[in-house]
Amino acid sequence: MDDLKVYFAHETACVDEGAEIGKDTKIWHFSHVMSGAQIGESCVLGQNSYVGGKAKIGNRVKIQNNVSVYDSVILEDDVFCGPSCVFTNVVNPRSFIERKAEYQETRIKRGVCIGANATIVCGVTIGEYAFIGAGAVITKDVKPYALMVGLPAIQKGWVSQSGATLNENLQCPETGEKYQVVNNQLEKENA
Repeated sequence: MDDLKVYFAHETACVDEGAEIGKDTKIWHFSHVMSGAQIGESCVLGQNSYVGGKAKIGNRVKIQNNVSVYDSVILEDDVFCGPSCVFTNVVNPRSFIERKAEYQETRIKRGVCIGANATIVCGVTIGEYAFIGAGAVITKDVKPYALMVGLPAIQKGWVSQSGATLNENLQCPETGEKYQVVNNQLEKENA
C-alpha cells in the first residue's frame, strides 16, 4: 500500500493504519496520527503534533509544532493552529475517572487563526475567519471575524478574511474590502 500513499510522513512520524490522510499532506517529525483520524488535502502537521482517532481536519489546515488535536475536535478548511495551542475535550477531567463518553465537540470554522499558546476549552464553536490572539483562553463561542484576546478571552475588534484588523469604518486596510455589522454579526458588504 505504500506505493499508493499520496501524503508525506517523516520517518519518525507514526501514522496508524486506518487513518485517512489526503493528498499532498505533510506530517513532520515525531508526530502521531491515530487510527480513524480524518485529515484533508494539502495540510501540514508540524513537529510533535498529535491527531486523535475521532478528530477531523479539513483541507489546507496548518498545525504548527506541539499541537494535539484530540477526539471530538473538528478543524474546518484553511484553519491555522499556532505553536503549542491547546484543545481540550472534557470539562472536568480526573485521572481516576474515565470520561470518554463525555467528550464535547469543539468546532473551529473555516479560515480561523489560533495564536501560539492559546487554549480552546471544549464545547465551543469558533466562527469563520475569527482571530484568536496568542495566549488567549477561549471559554465560550466566538463570532465570525471576531478578534479575541486575553484570559478569559474577550472580543477586542473585528478582522477581515485576510486577517487584518478592521479600521473604525470596518474596512480592511490590506484589501479594501468593506464589512458591516448586522444583528451583532460581521458580514462582508455585498456578500
